[in-house]
Amino acid sequence: MNDRAALELLLAHGPLSRTRIGRLTGLSKPTASQLLARLEAAGLVVATGTAGGRPGPNAQLYALNAAAAHVAGLDVTPERILAAVADLTGEVSGTFELPTRGRPGPVVDQVTEALDGAARAAGLPASALHRLVIATPGAFDPHTGALRYASHLPGWHSPTLLDELAAALPMPVEYENDVNLAAVAEQRLGAARGHKDFVLLWNQEGLGAALVLGGRLHRGWTGGAGEVGFLPVTGHPLVRQVTRANSGGYQELAGVQVVPALAARLGIEPPEPAGEPSAYGAQVATAVALLAEAAARPEGARLELLRCYATALATGLASLVAVLDPEIVVLSGAVLGAGGEPLHELLTSELADLAPSRPRLVVGEVREQPVLRGALESALAATRDEVFDTSRR
Repeated sequence: MNDRAALELLLAHGPLSRTRIGRLTGLSKPTASQLLARLEAAGLVVATGTAGGRPGPNAQLYALNAAAAHVAGLDVTPERILAAVADLTGEVSGTFELPTRGRPGPVVDQVTEALDGAARAAGLPASALHRLVIATPGAFDPHTGALRYASHLPGWHSPTLLDELAAALPMPVEYENDVNLAAVAEQRLGAARGHKDFVLLWNQEGLGAALVLGGRLHRGWTGGAGEVGFLPVTGHPLVRQVTRANSGGYQELAGVQVVPALAARLGIEPPEPAGEPSAYGAQVATAVALLAEAAARPEGARLELLRCYATALATGLASLVAVLDPEIVVLSGAVLGAGGEPLHELLTSELADLAPSRPRLVVGEVREQPVLRGALESALAATRDEVFDTSRR
């Protein structure tokens, strides 16, 4: 327990002296010295510099050995696989992006290529990685192993895929829904720190939500909790055979594709596309540009665009709030972020009219690759539990 407490302190505070560790843990100097010697011999702690600025000899500082373990995360979309490697402190040491749209070949080969690329960028062989977490749209059914709710992800629906990946990869592998991992990132590093009951609403290529209840992700019986794009909603015709259509009422009412259509009805010209993005990328880029422009000048037709879109978003979000009564709602994803404070205020006002309770709406703070960051944080949590358990050594 003392070893774990000291390691957690070094993780949270950075380099500390023996005296400081003793004070923070309540251990005597001799006990703290023995603890640090034990952790240094185990390769978990390294001596690093000295603390000056005080009378007397400078105190030796000790730090968590960042190289004691490395983990990897993969963020999978229909367009690409983005891979990253992080050390035990969470510092990213290597990344690699593998375009996959229109690229033939087995998924196992794509995953290993992306992982190998990130490991090489970090100066490591893939076999040195302690754990891998893979983020995908949809979710792998825990009872069948089949990927559900993500018919737009080609190649990932083989009933033997998880067995094939386990055989090909040299480390333990976990799989998680992409929006759930964005919530993990916010819970550990961002706007949801300190909150045990929250909803994360995600809007990028598709609408989704993550549900955290009592501090834990709620995944549902088949892994499909939070697939809110399929929600039937007031104000839009029923969508039937939703899994075949890969859409539903809320997606049709408030998904990324709605923003350009709303803008056109209001006479707002769409921006010129930059480069040649894919169909998914073009939709997101157009919606982000329109909302960002409206947020910068929220008046006239642009203000009406924000108001109409806030109403559409609040219509589905009110159902989640009525059922779950969360403490906060975290708004995440490029589309929601682009609307800035004006969209945030309008959505808060609309939700107050439509929902029985009034959770606080907050903007996500993990802006750079939140899904990938969540995958790394998930892998790090499990790896630290293993590595910090010195009773096993």
